[in-house]
Amino acid sequence: MSIDFTVAIPTYNGASRLPKLFEKLRQQIGLDQISWEIIVVDNNSTDNTAQVVHEYQGNWLVDVPLTYILEPQQGAAFARLRAVQAAQGELIGFLDDDNLPNPDWIAQAYTFAQEHPQAGAFSGQIHGDFEVEPPENFQRIQAFLAIREHGSTPHQFEPQNLRLPPAASLVVRKKAWCETVPSCPTLTGKLPGVMIQGDDYEPLLYIYKAGWEIWYHPDLHTYHQIPHWRLERDYLLSISRGCGLATCQLRMVNAKPWQKPLIVLRNFLGSLRRVVLQLIKYRGQFKTNLIAACEMEFFWGSLLSSFLVVKRSPSL
Repeated sequence: MSIDFTVAIPTYNGASRLPKLFEKLRQQIGLDQISWEIIVVDNNSTDNTAQVVHEYQGNWLVDVPLTYILEPQQGAAFARLRAVQAAQGELIGFLDDDNLPNPDWIAQAYTFAQEHPQAGAFSGQIHGDFEVEPPENFQRIQAFLAIREHGSTPHQFEPQNLRLPPAASLVVRKKAWCETVPSCPTLTGKLPGVMIQGDDYEPLLYIYKAGWEIWYHPDLHTYHQIPHWRLERDYLLSISRGCGLATCQLRMVNAKPWQKPLIVLRNFLGSLRRVVLQLIKYRGQFKTNLIAACEMEFFWGSLLSSFLVVKRSPSL
């Protein structure tokens, strides 16, 4: 049986989160003419993630294969690569293990892909489902937690400006990925002691470079589960900095060799300007204004990303 759509779930210690996601996938509607499968890629979990998946395999939908794969190389980027390699569907819909889809998520994704054949990848609205109330003005930094609400009109993203969707709820064409994305990512995703982000943007930049479009589909809804600890100050500052640390490297992905020194300089000067303006605007408020502090961490991270690129490529 040929597969039209693969749901790929990269997970790390997701034993407590996967059951909710499996139940949401069990409730998918409008799939009478769509054949689909689920692949769970376990990225070295230390809990009983494997056991949870195996238990669901024993009582799963008859016509929907549910596959478990262990990916020993740590990093979400490697888990996604493994999912793409194993996927049988021409379309691959990534879902983080804490991102719950609407009942029509697969049907909406499949229909949109048929209507937009040049879309190499697309995503929709990712809403925050918060355990506790987020801080005031949280919407200014919600993108750092993969929450995206871009309105009700379909449109193309702007990869050239690093305006791209996260991988938490991303649909890609396997053909577009396999023909363009290198097998060894530069940005691997969060690792113990390393919070550099950007691993979900890197493949999209390669796909865009090859001529594919990256789209926003507003009728594609998922809900990102945000526990209380992800709204604590230390975590938010850390992830804000991690997003910033990836910026210069991401700008290098589609650059010609002669452009790279200019990109480093432009990234440094632009980030320095934002740091100075933030200092002027919020001087003395960073201990009490969490949102301003997170923005500053992002700007600092972006500034430092210029040095990280130079360190990796001394010839620049």
